[in-house]
Amino acid sequence: MEKIQNRLRSSDKNSMMLFLIAVVIFLVMGILEPSSFLGIKNIQGMCTQLPEFGLIAFGMMLAMISGGIDLSLVGIANFAGIVSASIIVRMGGGGFSILAGCIAAIVVGAVCGCFNGFMIGYLQIPAMLVTLCGLQLYTGCGLMITKGPAITGLPEAYSFLGNGMILGVPVAFLIFIAAGVVVYFLLRSTIYGQHVRYMGTNSMASRYSGINNLAVTIKTYMMSGILGSLAGLIMVSRYNSAKTDYGSSYTLLSLLIVVLGGTNPDGGKGSAIGVFLSVVVLQLVSSAFNIMRVDSSLKTFVWGVILIIVIVAEQLGNKRRMRNA
Repeated sequence: MEKIQNRLRSSDKNSMMLFLIAVVIFLVMGILEPSSFLGIKNIQGMCTQLPEFGLIAFGMMLAMISGGIDLSLVGIANFAGIVSASIIVRMGGGGFSILAGCIAAIVVGAVCGCFNGFMIGYLQIPAMLVTLCGLQLYTGCGLMITKGPAITGLPEAYSFLGNGMILGVPVAFLIFIAAGVVVYFLLRSTIYGQHVRYMGTNSMASRYSGINNLAVTIKTYMMSGILGSLAGLIMVSRYNSAKTDYGSSYTLLSLLIVVLGGTNPDGGKGSAIGVFLSVVVLQLVSSAFNIMRVDSSLKTFVWGVILIIVIVAEQLGNKRRMRNA
């Protein structure tokens, strides 16, 4: 218990650091490019873009807190989006078909997540292998539906989910905030949140303490899959089409976000607030790169460098704390 409390305190420090970094980026870009960076259109654009990988990052965070990882989220997102788009097109594109498509996508995400959780929790197959194979499996399922080309012909009303505004705030951003609040509540105010942290810290001890590790694992990956399916719905809505290769860079990006947000790759530690702030920081950096006309390939390289630096710093910090304990 004391070990988990210490981890929570360190995650609060990490969140404060991320908040300060976001403020510094705002101040620097506000001085260098005030009209471009601080403009309403740019802020709305950032709020429209970040929910796609932000939702995937929340799903990745849950898996990592439990002591695993979910590399299949992009595959789940695309598969769920393809199922949704296929149902909408075949049912004629009316309001009922959009609702049916959205519900079907969430069910697909939940089923895929439960399958991952069962393989990991019951068969004891390493999470990395299960979800890496799952990425290929769900991508292949999507290809079986599309036969290669993108599914198009979606109704205009469906684009409201990814491109619409409510009182000037993007709908996708509101969905992202709502999902973040739910994840925060689950982790901080429910028995499940305590159990998933205990299991991530020491799965053997959690089992002997009476926690049903299999149930916790299945619930965790089911929620991760649902978050992935929400990201898929937003991607399909934004592009007004569905294909299996959307968001191909989001796996690396979500890993970077989660680790930068203070989640321990070994499990047991993670904060929804930290991940939210990490998403905001990386979106601010990305927007700054675009405004300063930095090459996109260099941006991907920078993400990889930052991920390595953060992981190395985390491991060095763990060794230092162990020496001082």
